[in-house]
Formats: sequence, C-alpha cells, structure tokens
Amino acid sequence: MTIPPIRVGIIGVHPDRGWASTAHVPALRDLPQFKLSTLSHRRIETARASAEKFGFDHAVSSAEELVNHPDVDLVVVTVRVPEHLHLVTAALAAGKSVFSEWPLGMNLRDAETMNALAAEKGVLAMIGLQTRANPTLRHMRRLVGQGYVGDVLSASVIGSGITWGEEIEEAFRYTLAPSNGASMLHVPFAHTIDALLFALDEDFLTVSGTLISRRPTIRVIENQEVVPLDVADQIAVVGKLTSGALVTSHFRGGLSRATNFHLEINGSKGDLLLTSPVGYVGIGGFKLMGARADEPLQALSVPDDFDADADVLSGNVRKLYELFASDLRVGTRLSPTFEDAVKLHRLIHAIEQSRGVVRDV
Repeated sequence: MTIPPIRVGIIGVHPDRGWASTAHVPALRDLPQFKLSTLSHRRIETARASAEKFGFDHAVSSAEELVNHPDVDLVVVTVRVPEHLHLVTAALAAGKSVFSEWPLGMNLRDAETMNALAAEKGVLAMIGLQTRANPTLRHMRRLVGQGYVGDVLSASVIGSGITWGEEIEEAFRYTLAPSNGASMLHVPFAHTIDALLFALDEDFLTVSGTLISRRPTIRVIENQEVVPLDVADQIAVVGKLTSGALVTSHFRGGLSRATNFHLEINGSKGDLLLTSPVGYVGIGGFKLMGARADEPLQALSVPDDFDADADVLSGNVRKLYELFASDLRVGTRLSPTFEDAVKLHRLIHAIEQSRGVVRDV
C-alpha cells in the first residue's frame, strides 16, 4: 500500500526572498515523503506568484485559511518571532502538526504555552534546531559517545553573530528590540550552544552570563540611518555541565577579522575542533579536526552514512524534515520537539537572569 505524502502548508512564502523560499521549499522538493500543498502571504498576488514558481497546489492570503485548509497536515511557521505565538497556537488549535523555526517564542512563557498546547492536542511539534540534523554535528556526537575524547573535561566556543555589528539590513531591524526575542543571544548563540550540548549529549547544571552592549548604535544598510543597538553585542557565558565539564563561550556582534567560529572539545584521551569561516553553526560549512594521544591534529571526514549535503542551508533543513517524517510515520523520536525548545528557552532565560552588574567599590 502506498503511503500518502505529508501535505505541507507554509506561512509567509515570498517568491524571491526569505528563509522559506531559500531553505524550506528546496528541502521539501527533494523529499517524496512530503507534498507542497498550500502557502500563504498577506498579499494574495504574492501568494499566487510563489505558488506558481514553487509548485504549490493552493495559495491563500491568510494564516487562518492555511491552518484550517483540508489539504494541510503540517503547518510550517518561518515568519518573524513575534508572530509565532499567534500562528503556532492557531495551527495547534486546528489539530495540525507544526514545524516552527527557532526561537519558538519571544520568551520562555510563550514557549511553555505552545508546548503545553501541543501536548494537549497530541500532535507532533518540531522546532527548527537544524544543526541537530547536520551530518558533521551528528558525527561529532557519535565520536563523543564512542569515547573518542574520553571523559569530556571542557568545551570552548568562540562565535560571531554576523548581524549586530557595524551595520544591519532593514529586514533584521526588529532583532534590535530586546522584547522581540530575536537578538544575538536568542538566535546565533542559542543555535550554537544547543549544537554543543547535542554533540556532548549533556545539559547545564549551572550557568552564568555577562551581556554587554559595546556599540551604542548600528547603521541600517539600505538608508544609512543610525539607530540604537539595545541588545548585547558581546556575550560571555560560563557553565558547568551535568558531567562536571566546564563550558566557556564568547560571542561577538558582526564578523571578526580573525576567528569567526571555533568550537573545541577537550577530553582526557583526545580533542575535537570544529571551525567555520562564518560566525556560528547555522550558517556555512564546517571543518572538523581531531587528535588522540600523541597524534597530530588532523582532518576528520564525515562517514557516508550521514549523507552530507553540499548545500548546508537547505541540507540541514531537509534532514530535519526526514527525521520528522520518521517520527510521524514510524513512531521514532528523532526530531527536536517543542519540549527541546522549552529547555533551550529556559537556558537562555537563566543566562539573562544571571547577568551581573559590576559596581564601584
């Protein structure tokens, strides 16, 4: 018996730009388990143009129409974070499975609300922590689990936010407002620290953070307007994992002229080093290196069974959808869920609450 494909509805698809058209649509078109069914855009002309370009069956002008459409099994939310609570809640209330991009909500409270509703409705709800599906990260997790580094003693991370530097695109101006929950702490730092914890298969036992705004303003690229930079462009986090290992991480706004991404795991028997030419784990390719005992540091290739994809952006998303399809059809528990999202939101909240103030003595 032929299993029918999972019919996908994506909220907010533009024919020429946006994360949905850049990553989600190419990923889904490669997978026979899914069917591009319905998309929405607030302008019906744009929705129709997107549907024609990408091969969707239906185009609608509102999210309400999409989540209640009879030909939609899975609702994908790829719009700005402040809209997630309303849209995800509407989809869950309609009894649909949901794939929401990270961050799930603007804050921990919103994330907990959506997770509780997903549990109440008994539907699968996946969060877009794509690096958990990345072949290199999954290979690192396997190596750590097989004892390549021995006992993990510490992990160190240096990252760059890419955005939140000297200038910013108009489309990302909303990330400068702390209440929107889309700052450097919430997006690139959170993606990276989640990837590290996934590779180590660990959680934080204690954590503290220092959040600093060194640039008082930032320039909007399109019109050269100078606007306040009210979120941290320097993030330092120190924590102790459940195993007792130490984690230190420093994220900087913009891009560095030196090191943009460096993740190092130091163990009793070996070391792993992950680097990238760009600022954090969600963007760009990786170079993985390792060494054990007295061996020199050397490049480590990703085994064929991890099915590495040349296109990192759509490749990570595609593999995430593959995990979701397995969870829905076979009953596995492979894809990151809203419960995972709440756990990460809780960590970010703890870092925000721990930020110290140095006073004159």
